[in-house]
This record gives sequence, C-alpha cells and structure tokens, in this order.
Amino acid sequence: MKNQSRIRWITRTAVFLALLVVLQALTASFGNTLVTGSVVNLLLIVSVMVCGPASGLSVAVLSPILAKLLGIGPFWSLIPFIIAGNVVLVLLWHFLGRLSGARGPILATAAAACAKFLVLYGGIVKVAIPFLLQLNGQQAAAVSHMFSLPQLATALIGGAAASLILPLLQRALAGKQG
Repeated sequence: MKNQSRIRWITRTAVFLALLVVLQALTASFGNTLVTGSVVNLLLIVSVMVCGPASGLSVAVLSPILAKLLGIGPFWSLIPFIIAGNVVLVLLWHFLGRLSGARGPILATAAAACAKFLVLYGGIVKVAIPFLLQLNGQQAAAVSHMFSLPQLATALIGGAAASLILPLLQRALAGKQG
C-alpha cells in the first residue's frame, strides 16, 4: 500500500507540474501577466491543498526552473526569488487554507498573496534589479512593474479561484477514493 501511495503522489505532482508549465506557456502567448500569474498561483495552491506540502513545494520550486528552460521564464538571477515567493504562497496555504469554514481560504488568500508580493517585490525590485541585473532604465522599469502590484493581484485572483475550485475537486477526489 505504501508504494501505491508514493506512486499516486509522484503522479499527481507530475500532473500538476506539467499542467503548470503547459498553461504557463499557453497563457504567456497572450502577453498578459495577469492571466499567466493567476493560473500559476491557482495551480500552486491546488497542488498543495490536494496533494500535500511535499507536492506543492516540489511544484513551487521546479516550475520556474522548467519555465526558464523552456524559454518562458525570466532571467536566471530572478529564479531564486520566484521560488521563494512560490514557497511562501504554498506554505501559507498549507497552514491557513485548512482552517474551518470560509475563514481558512479567505485568510490563506489574503496572507499568501501579501507575503508572496512582499517576497517578490523586496527580492526582485529592491535587490535583484539594482544589484544583480544590468538593465537599462526602461528594462528595469518594466521588470520592476512586473514584480510589483501585479504579483499581488495574481496571487489574490489565484487564491480566489482556488477557493471556488478546491471544494469541488476535493469532493470529486474523495468520491473516487472512497
């Protein structure tokens, strides 16, 4: 039984990772980071809430690396900051999203969105752009904008969407396993 559980975990994690990369690639072609970021955050949240923290953290860490390898991610020097933002989002959802009633998802959405925004803004806008990247003024402004308030919006949208989808998904999965 332990092997079946492990195989189920690996399969579900791989499915979430593949979905995230494919949807990121598809939505990136829209040129709208609001759509792409919201989808990414939704899948990060769903992966941790459905499959557990190890799965959510695996997806959070591997997705920006795979996106960069596939040519849809930002500069390599930004990847550690993106991973950190994803990890904060996943961990806060893991701990707060399970609180009883509507309180859990609402609190998780607000706290995780604010925390991810602060990690990305502080790490990328205040550290990476001025000290790690060699960007001209226009490029620096564009990257700064991308990793400021839009990150808060995409995390809030992803959290709200996850709050609507998770109860349905969890009921469906419980019915299949029961």
